[in-house]
Amino acid sequence: MLLIKNGLVIDPSQDLCEKKDIYVKDGRILGMEEKISTAAVECDMIDATGCIVAPGLVDVHVHFRDPGFTYKEDVETGAKAAARGGYTSVVLMANTKPVADNEDTVSYVINKGKQTDIKVYTCAAVTKGMAGKELTDMDSLLACGAVGFTDDGIPITDETLLEEAFRKASEKKAPVSLHEENPELIINNGIHKGKASEHFGIGGSPREAEISLIARDLEIALRTNAVLNIQHISTKEGVELVRKAKIRAAQNGTARIHAEATPHHFSLTEEAAIQYGTLAKMNPPLREEEDRLAIIEGLRDGTIDIIATDHAPHSKEEKERPLTEAPSGIIGLETALSLGVSRLVGENGFTHQQLLKCMSTNPAQMYALNAGTLAVGAPADLVIYDPKASWTVGDYRSKSSNSPFTGQTLQGVVRYTIVDGTVVYKS
Repeated sequence: MLLIKNGLVIDPSQDLCEKKDIYVKDGRILGMEEKISTAAVECDMIDATGCIVAPGLVDVHVHFRDPGFTYKEDVETGAKAAARGGYTSVVLMANTKPVADNEDTVSYVINKGKQTDIKVYTCAAVTKGMAGKELTDMDSLLACGAVGFTDDGIPITDETLLEEAFRKASEKKAPVSLHEENPELIINNGIHKGKASEHFGIGGSPREAEISLIARDLEIALRTNAVLNIQHISTKEGVELVRKAKIRAAQNGTARIHAEATPHHFSLTEEAAIQYGTLAKMNPPLREEEDRLAIIEGLRDGTIDIIATDHAPHSKEEKERPLTEAPSGIIGLETALSLGVSRLVGENGFTHQQLLKCMSTNPAQMYALNAGTLAVGAPADLVIYDPKASWTVGDYRSKSSNSPFTGQTLQGVVRYTIVDGTVVYKS
């Protein structure tokens, strides 16, 4: 049994923002009151004075590189990084080796996740081998535990095949998450075609690569009643396309449209790529200040309803390759909440309730996970963080350290991560 006292409880799922005590028993939220006497119960106690107590964070876009690339990360180390960042549930992508396009690989990931301190879910691939040629057996993959589908990292260019995937997934109400970059328009990925590409003397990735596929896929989703998640949106035009599509979906009562923003896309621009080189190379790339501000406004008005890290570990040796040869991606689980507190709350006037809705409640709802709430009877998955404390980024729990935020001082420190009533991380 666990008693959490004196914290500011923020739970977007209940529109709750009050000082309350929380009583946890048998891994679930047993009760929540203004004051629970310590004399009335015998249990462990956490004094959350000065802290926010919230539903554990949920990240629906994570790469743990297991199986196949465990020198970068594995399920165990990824889970430790997640717990340090306040995450109690994560959804893994399918671009492992072998690809998670079969029951054996999906089951391997799920079973390995069960041995960690957090809750690890996984998507399965949309297409076999993520080759974009033939659909996977969606029914069998859902039956063995996959929570959705994605070929993240590789856009699906075959429009007919994608429409078939949407129709099959929509029958099961399973989300399809898409990486939206048309490879035909990209000369060098990971760097914005503009000031950054000119600085490095390369072709870069133009904004049209993202815009064109977002426009196409929103139209397909609207006519197939799909549950579509636009991943790691990076352009102001993409934000506006999602905004208009959500209005149409609401009017027609058909498709469910979601969109993700990463902490690096709402925090940085292509200037960071110029400054940090490969450590700020990612797909889609960091773009211009107008794009960053449009993403922030999209988060503010609900157009973008999910903050996801796209946690993408790579080895030091890989990131030290020449710019056009180094892999794209940065780690993000351990810095995401602090970047939200620093950049969205601190600099742009967001409330913690708005932030937590995007980092916990909304992503849990998209995948129908039993998470993202502190309602009585719900699993006792919580994050307790000090919004005023600061820390210097580093000393990662992840196997990898590929981040442009290393050495920066950010506000917002995770004090406790609790899963099923058990403390799995304490700072």
